[in-house]
Amino acid sequence: MDLRHSTITVDGLTSPVVEAGETDASEAIVFVHGSPGCGEEFAPMLAEAGEFSRAVALDMPGFGRASKPSPRDFLYEVPNMGVHLAQLVAALGIERVHYVGHDFGGAWAMTASAFDPFKTASISMINSGLMRGVRWHYLARIYRTPILGELFMAIANESGIRRTLSELPAEEVARIWKNFDRNTRRAILALYRATDIQEQAAQLPQIRLIASQWPAIVIFGADDAYLPARYAERNKESLVNASVHLLDGMGHWPHLEDPAAVSELLMPFLRSARG
Repeated sequence: MDLRHSTITVDGLTSPVVEAGETDASEAIVFVHGSPGCGEEFAPMLAEAGEFSRAVALDMPGFGRASKPSPRDFLYEVPNMGVHLAQLVAALGIERVHYVGHDFGGAWAMTASAFDPFKTASISMINSGLMRGVRWHYLARIYRTPILGELFMAIANESGIRRTLSELPAEEVARIWKNFDRNTRRAILALYRATDIQEQAAQLPQIRLIASQWPAIVIFGADDAYLPARYAERNKESLVNASVHLLDGMGHWPHLEDPAAVSELLMPFLRSARG
């Protein structure tokens, strides 16, 4: 299926948009990337979801080819990113949304859903979620440390990215590196430093109350080096209706490592939730 490309501007910030399926339908599946990432990484799933629904992926501020404002001018924190996502969805004319979030994209989707709960129809998490007890991985600890984080970003190079993401196809690593410019590096540092995962976990009772109405699915690479799969089941503490699935031999990016394996679980769920 052919993909459509456009842009949309909200609060002066422009985001590229990739779409498949019916144009301008008020119900849509919205794929949300993480850090680093961009909407284009969901292209195979967009084409597949477009067979039965309007399907949309976009670049969030600071990432991909979206506007990348300075942290002095834009707050790169989960609540603000989530509200911006909700505003992007509204600007696209979507009134009933099925969020599919990877990594930070899941947290942004949860925030967008809490901001406008009657618009959300389902939630899908790929190596993501609101999970009690999670601790920062080693890269996050570097990002969160002043000066050390800046030094790390300053010396980051393509060969280092290839080693870090060695489980991903070469073309996906090339895309991540292409978008990994100075402004995205700055956004990543700001995002991690503004995020308190213990504070997020403290919001579980409120999120659980809101999320109890939504069908949900959680898909995790069992060998995730950044977000251990042992926490995947804890998504049920917020997404009470979630089914949880572990994919053996896959890491943090299962939708890039083996899109077909993820689609085998995700597409039937989305068809059912949409119906």
